[in-house]
Amino acid sequence: MSDRFDYFVVFAEMRTGSNFLEANLNAFAGLTCHGEAFNPHFIGYPTSEDILGISQQERDRDPERLLNQIRLATPGGLGGFRFFHDHDPRILPTLLTDPRCAKIVLTRNPVDSYVSWKIAQATGQWKLTNVKKRKDAKAQFDATEFEDHLEALQAFQITLMNALQVTGQTAFYVAYEDLQNVEVMNGLAKWLGAYSQLDSLNTALKRQNPEPISDKVENFAEMEAALARLDRFNLTRTPNFEPRRGPAVPGYVGGAKTPLLYMPIKSGPEVAVQNWLMALDGVDAGALARDFTQKSLRQWKRERTGHRSFTVLRHPLARAHDAFCTKILTTGPGSYKGIRKTLRRAHNLPIPEEEPGSDYTLEAHREAFTAFLNFLRANLSGQTAVRIDGHWASQAQVIQGMSELTLPDMIVREDEMASYLPALAMQVGHQAPPDPVHVPVSAPYALAEIYDDQLENAAREAYQRDYLMFGFDDWG
Repeated sequence: MSDRFDYFVVFAEMRTGSNFLEANLNAFAGLTCHGEAFNPHFIGYPTSEDILGISQQERDRDPERLLNQIRLATPGGLGGFRFFHDHDPRILPTLLTDPRCAKIVLTRNPVDSYVSWKIAQATGQWKLTNVKKRKDAKAQFDATEFEDHLEALQAFQITLMNALQVTGQTAFYVAYEDLQNVEVMNGLAKWLGAYSQLDSLNTALKRQNPEPISDKVENFAEMEAALARLDRFNLTRTPNFEPRRGPAVPGYVGGAKTPLLYMPIKSGPEVAVQNWLMALDGVDAGALARDFTQKSLRQWKRERTGHRSFTVLRHPLARAHDAFCTKILTTGPGSYKGIRKTLRRAHNLPIPEEEPGSDYTLEAHREAFTAFLNFLRANLSGQTAVRIDGHWASQAQVIQGMSELTLPDMIVREDEMASYLPALAMQVGHQAPPDPVHVPVSAPYALAEIYDDQLENAAREAYQRDYLMFGFDDWG
């Protein structure tokens, strides 16, 4: 087999054609792709129990063990797997720095992959082997969701590119359109060290949505307008050539008249601050400046001499409670159902399988939230396979990320908003700014009802950096 590589990884994303690429790689003698080996929600495939004798529980405890098993024990030659941006981040540094790991980078126009993903969500059909069983649906384009999708893809591709540059490696790049070219597939196999060649490609998997994109999107005109606003170049080659952009910029909110820019931290007092910005100028939500790009943010600042920007910190315990109640405990819109399922199964989070009902007690809520804080301690230390989401990432890290473009002029604590936000408005010329109005967190039980020293200590263990950097005292 290959004298250059010990194993391979296909860096891809959902709806980029990675299943089709895997099927064709497995058609070559000596190549074996083991699916999504490091997907935090399953191992290899949704119905698999192990890869080469390594169970999901064993992999989660020691991801290097599974990697070594694929490297050494794949029968018949070179083994590999598919890896997406939200797979176990603990194994990524090993993959990127190992020159004996062959790196295949599969890319697709992000608009096409997003639309395909939305259609698959609507139909529940993620693979197609029989055209007669194809299900039809149209995608509903969501500009904010698409920007999040694009930012995640871009950030991951930049990580890959920089790692390859620093370590002096190169990858084999495959575009979605190349997957139908048997010569490209044969070239990839040669690069990996396989001796066999294919006369034709695997035909079991069928393209699910061959129509023009204008026929696949319910609100196509809205999508066109949103994509024009993004002002990006060469969208089909996002993985290598897209301009870099601070991940939080689309969420910034500017005053309608008063030149204040709010740089939110997720699971903070976002609603209260935005309500205050509306009251400041007597406008509704639609009048606030939103959906910034780096270009439009710079323009906004140029047009408002003397502007000020700010962010608002929330106590780590209160912020974790907000994230737990709105993203994990509930199953409603905006919740993280996949992570919720994983936390119940793999981390024994004691929450109901469905939306909490009348039998969900105060004691049950305290127990579940305590377990979530214990998970956060492990998650923020890089000890779990679940991603570190922006709703519970440390606030110090979030503000550090803001600095890629600009730092806030003022960092305000939530319990000091009544003093500092009106003063900040007066600095930029507002004569009589209103006081901000508190907005309670949506939760089955308030934090005050379950608060005790155990919760405070668990929050301190999870958010040591935030407590230290910002001087937070006990929430109680």
